[in-house]
Amino acid sequence: MLEGLKTMVFQTQNHNRWIVAYWLMFMVAIVFAMIVVGGATRLTESGLSMVDWRPVTGILPPITANDWQVEFSKYQTSPEYKIKNFDMTISEFKGIFYWEWGHRLLGRLIGVFFLAPMIWFWARGQIPVGYKKRLFVLLILGGGQGFLGWYMVMSGLVNEPAVSHYRLTAHLSLALFILGALFWTVLDLLNPKPVRIKNKYFKMLAHVLMFALVLQLVMGGLVAGLKAGHIFNTWPLMGEHFVPSGVFDMVPIWRNFFDNAIAVQFDHRIGAYLLLLLTLGLLGLGWRENRQIWYASILVALTMALQIVLGIVMLLHYVPVNWGVAHQAGGVLVLMAVVSLMHLLRKAEAL
Repeated sequence: MLEGLKTMVFQTQNHNRWIVAYWLMFMVAIVFAMIVVGGATRLTESGLSMVDWRPVTGILPPITANDWQVEFSKYQTSPEYKIKNFDMTISEFKGIFYWEWGHRLLGRLIGVFFLAPMIWFWARGQIPVGYKKRLFVLLILGGGQGFLGWYMVMSGLVNEPAVSHYRLTAHLSLALFILGALFWTVLDLLNPKPVRIKNKYFKMLAHVLMFALVLQLVMGGLVAGLKAGHIFNTWPLMGEHFVPSGVFDMVPIWRNFFDNAIAVQFDHRIGAYLLLLLTLGLLGLGWRENRQIWYASILVALTMALQIVLGIVMLLHYVPVNWGVAHQAGGVLVLMAVVSLMHLLRKAEAL
């Protein structure tokens, strides 16, 4: 009887792990969509079309002609309209408004899709032991992401018709961190046991790759914020040189790494080459490991190769919306592939 009770408890716990994992996998998918829509919103220059933030009353878009005129009048007070879009019609305004409205609506839906099931699973005692605190932290981070998004938009409503590239990078970085944390939690629930490796250098190389990828993703945010992809639309050279002139024009020199569009694009290119070399090294060591590690290494290599090709094509085509969105989505896929590998290499078994 005792053995039967233990079996029933184990099966119940296992069932709870799977059902919570499926819910969080859905959250990974919708956060992925949010990042992609955010990229499209940025590339269509729609992010400053809504000049106020109404988390509750702003759920519905303008309905009547008068509603649209009121919203357009608000936009006409913004620096973007006065400096860049002073000849924009209300019909053209609707085109950019819907992108930003859709982006914010998706953010609200993410909040509902996370909070409501969490309360349900919590009340029914279905959240596995050790995961309540993690889910609560993820909820706080999600709410903070909404505030950070508005803080970013505010920077483009003061003097210049562009958001701060620092705030944009922070907004993107937090979104990627949330997605990575959600995906890691899914993997903890579905595959709690780590995998032993034969070569310690493989693990060291994987950690270096992860660190380099984080830097590259942050640099990608700076590239987007400074619109650095719109200069030197050639490859493999930047114009006629591998190292273009103007890389270190700013004083003090450290500012070039954050504020100089030429240097930021150059650094992003070098980051891609470094990641490619690290990935090749990972493949060189990974084929000697077990099947899980080897397949995870191949997945990292495939997503990395795809992302580099997308980046080159996007650059050569002067960053059109479709290729720009694809490149941003590719970056997320690389992150998920590397997170999958790192999860296999972790030290301890998950809760």
